[in-house]
Amino acid sequence: MILAQNRQQQLSGNKFWCVIFLSCFLLACSPKVTTQKTPKKEEAEKPEAAVKAEKKFTEASIALLVPFNLNLASIRSGSKAEMEKSVMAIDFYQGFKMGIDSAAAAGLNFRLKVLDTRDNNDQILSLIKSGQLTGSDLIVGPVFPEGIKFITNYSVANGIPVVSPLAATHPDEFLNPNLISVVNNIDLHAEKIGNFIAKEFDPAKTIVALISTRKSADETLAIPVRSYFKKDKGTKFTFQEYSSVYALETARDPSKQYIVIMSSSDRPFVIATIDKLVKMKNNGMQIDLFGHPNWSKQNYSTEKLQLLNTRITSSYWVDYKNPAVSSFVRKYRNLNHFEPGEYAFKGFDAGFYFGKVMAEHGANYLRYLPSEKYKGLQNSYLFKKDDQLGYINTSLFLLEYKNYALNPVE
Repeated sequence: MILAQNRQQQLSGNKFWCVIFLSCFLLACSPKVTTQKTPKKEEAEKPEAAVKAEKKFTEASIALLVPFNLNLASIRSGSKAEMEKSVMAIDFYQGFKMGIDSAAAAGLNFRLKVLDTRDNNDQILSLIKSGQLTGSDLIVGPVFPEGIKFITNYSVANGIPVVSPLAATHPDEFLNPNLISVVNNIDLHAEKIGNFIAKEFDPAKTIVALISTRKSADETLAIPVRSYFKKDKGTKFTFQEYSSVYALETARDPSKQYIVIMSSSDRPFVIATIDKLVKMKNNGMQIDLFGHPNWSKQNYSTEKLQLLNTRITSSYWVDYKNPAVSSFVRKYRNLNHFEPGEYAFKGFDAGFYFGKVMAEHGANYLRYLPSEKYKGLQNSYLFKKDDQLGYINTSLFLLEYKNYALNPVE
């Protein structure tokens, strides 16, 4: 049985029928879930040899912390952004529940406790003080960086792993050795771009040109790109930097292939830059373009991006031709009566992966994360362990605009 806390009153609205359900009675049943739990403290006191010998949990307890924000005042008077947070939380929960149910087929019982954080640290503190997280074998969430920071001390003091399922924040901002970071931080995006360029292009014939306005938003990606080509693996390439494409045009070398990396996702700036790069390419300049990860959610001319051989990195990608994806969409639609969104896919992958690892490796599942690769419906996982920062997912996609679609390069 899945336990849900902080029940609230109903919400009116077309697509939010499930909010009504959750606010009144967020309780779903699974034949693989029970309500018994061996205290985490006892588990921690077992000698190393006993832990190694233990093959499985008799039951795994997972706490899912998401911002439903189902209190009546917030729903009725909340902004569109607050409403979207609630929808995101519900979508993620429903996908996560389906993932756990699928993992339960391996034979492990799960006790999934679903808790509403209300995107509020005081509420998280209340959940901790009331013992709602006691005995958890895994905490999934909170989903926003401030909540992840707030729960760090509790995670460290009690030795409970915490999954950061949606935040792309670099784990060095949390300093939690028990943290499991699912979303790739921006340094990994820069490294993915750099490694591809180093593999596919000849340094003797290529100039790498970074376009950054030096605004803080642009510098998030520009800093690790700059480091890669000025200090790290990319130093064999000629590296140049410009504040705009117009400065690049005046300094170009007609004999060279240009790899242009744009660190901005400011739409007006990006559109103007793409238009100018197209004109430069039509005038004979050799250009390959690498863009910001956020471009996948923005609307730019596919035809122009294809002309520039544009590639972007992304933490996720869904192949709707995949039979497993079609099956998930069909099941989700039948259960919830509307289409799964981005967060439903994320929830399923997280629920299935961690449930499966726990089912296969028992109480000592954490040590197996670096060796358990996963290719899911939307996300891929390949974790590396850092003694200070926890477990970091290093698997991400490099996508290219080709045949009027955005598909993986590799």
